[in-house]
Amino acid sequence: MADNIPDKERLDVRRRHETANIFSRLPATYAASRMQGQRLLKIGGLSIVEWRILWDVLEAGPITIRDLAELQRADHSQISRVLPKMSAAGWIELQRDKNDGRQTLISLTKEGVAAYERAAPIMAKRRAAFRKYFTEDEIKLWLDLLDRFDVFCQLSVEDILDTE
Repeated sequence: MADNIPDKERLDVRRRHETANIFSRLPATYAASRMQGQRLLKIGGLSIVEWRILWDVLEAGPITIRDLAELQRADHSQISRVLPKMSAAGWIELQRDKNDGRQTLISLTKEGVAAYERAAPIMAKRRAAFRKYFTEDEIKLWLDLLDRFDVFCQLSVEDILDTE
């Protein structure tokens, strides 16, 4: 029956369907969020990954690469790739963990704190602008739903295929 619908109508039907498809919207939303963050951080001279590392090390450091990756829900290798550049820029120091020599500890230098402080007001304005669009209760609900979605995404293929 759908073959009898003119192409524009079929496309509109498909658009409405995809608008309600969380799985197809999340990558585009993530990409838009990253692009916005990158444009803002360009003013502060940082990448998203550099910003997140500086912020997290400032708040939680010194920290191992493994703990940083877990904290950021990021791939260990993505973080590891940017650390030499950040070290060369003088923003961080990398040292062997005295308790576990297999681990590398990341700590901030004075230059790293200064780089963070240049970007922090810009990113604070982003969070403030976000709060103009969403109430604290909406943000909490959104985070609760993301937590549940994370749990769902951890289901095995067998669990998903075995639902009846």
